[in-house]
Amino acid sequence: MRLINIGFGNLVSSERLLTIVAPDSAPIKRMIQEARDRAMLIDASYGRKTRAVLLMDTDHVILSAIPPETIARRLADPSAEPEREEEEQA
Repeated sequence: MRLINIGFGNLVSSERLLTIVAPDSAPIKRMIQEARDRAMLIDASYGRKTRAVLLMDTDHVILSAIPPETIARRLADPSAEPEREEEEQA
C-alpha cells in the first residue's frame, strides 16, 4: 500500500484512489453536495480553497487544497517530496 500526501499531513491510499478532478464544473459540485448529504465527504482542505476533488472506490469524496497536477505528480513519482511552500501558498 502506497500513501499519497494530499496536503497538511493528510494521506490517501493510492490503491483506493479512482480519479482526481478539478472542482469547477457543475457535475462535480453536485457530486460534492451529494457526498455531503450522504456523510461521505472528507474535507482535507482545512478551510482553504478546494483545488482538487479525489474520488475513492469506497464512494468517499475528498477535498484537497493542493492542485490536481501536484497530486498526480506525487502519485506518479514515489520519491517526490511534498512541497511545503506550495501548501502554504494555497
